[in-house]
Amino acid sequence: MKLTCAQSELNAHLSIVSRVIPSRPSHPVLANVLLVADADRQQVRLTGFDLSLGVQTSFGAQIESEGTLTLPAKLLGDIVSRLPDGEIVLETSSEDTLVSITSVSGKYQVRGMGAEEFPELPTVDDGQVAHLPVDALIEGLRGALFSTSTDETKQVLTGVHISAETDGLEFAATDGHRLAVVQTIDPESEGAEPIDDPKFNVTVPGKALRELERMLMLNATSGAIAVRFDPGQLVFEWANQRLTSRLLEGQYPNYRQLIPRQFSRQLTVDRRSFSGALERIAVIADQRNSIVKLSLDSATQELVLSVDAQDVGNGREAIAAQISGEDLDIAFNVKYLVEGLKALNTQEVQMQFNTSTSPSILTPLGGMKMTYLVMPVQIRS
Repeated sequence: MKLTCAQSELNAHLSIVSRVIPSRPSHPVLANVLLVADADRQQVRLTGFDLSLGVQTSFGAQIESEGTLTLPAKLLGDIVSRLPDGEIVLETSSEDTLVSITSVSGKYQVRGMGAEEFPELPTVDDGQVAHLPVDALIEGLRGALFSTSTDETKQVLTGVHISAETDGLEFAATDGHRLAVVQTIDPESEGAEPIDDPKFNVTVPGKALRELERMLMLNATSGAIAVRFDPGQLVFEWANQRLTSRLLEGQYPNYRQLIPRQFSRQLTVDRRSFSGALERIAVIADQRNSIVKLSLDSATQELVLSVDAQDVGNGREAIAAQISGEDLDIAFNVKYLVEGLKALNTQEVQMQFNTSTSPSILTPLGGMKMTYLVMPVQIRS
């Protein structure tokens, strides 16, 4: 095998696939990246796989003689990232697993492993196919991913539930304390091709979707990407890139029934003012229990934020708001409010309440169609 490519190209694509390489692989070859030099296409294809999540990406190169082998992902990435800009030559000797990496600065040799032990990425041949607009996909991921659970004992909650109905595409994520629901495009709108059966429900691991979002943003991808899925596996394909992930098993909670239909209190507030006050007051809240109290004052049309961390200190801020309904004192985990406001990217947000112990809803005014439900924390006297 012998190929010549740009250092910047190899480095960029290695950084993409290396993120899915396991730190403690169940088999030594999984610590490697699979490199395929394709002479017919004049392309280099790189693959990383941890048996659950796989990423494959390719780029153009001058292929003098083709070949396939696996190389240690971390070592290869560390070397290539430090090489100067310009062309790099990768070449195997008579000993197929020893690769020479030559640049203007010098020459390195890295020992790899044969490709025969590297597992193939799963494919979906007989499942369903959808074509989703990238903008809608990114909007849904941004609005939902942050609400997934990190508790591996609740496997189904570590993912995002994506469902397509005839009237649109919906993303939902919950960790049991909060819920984010984002509704995006109509699957049959311009830029999207209808799927064979317009109704589908899949729960995709959050880790896989974070990598998908990163890859789409990194390459400023536009248009639509193909999504193929069967009961156990899902594959995203676009341009010269592919991401494959297992699907999470188990029934996803019926989250729609958690959202109250009516509210007795409501406030409208400037998102930046609200977010800024929360981030300042969180400095004290984080010292103890991360709880912030919100007080709705309808007489002064103010939202008062306060925190009292015993033995540490206290804080209080008031911001102007449009408030309707009776006054209310209610408390929340400050992190949940801060993260929710970051996802609601509009100038004003609306917050709706019933009682100090029932769920509250945050929604953006204008912009994306998103509902963010947060459970309050009981205030101790």
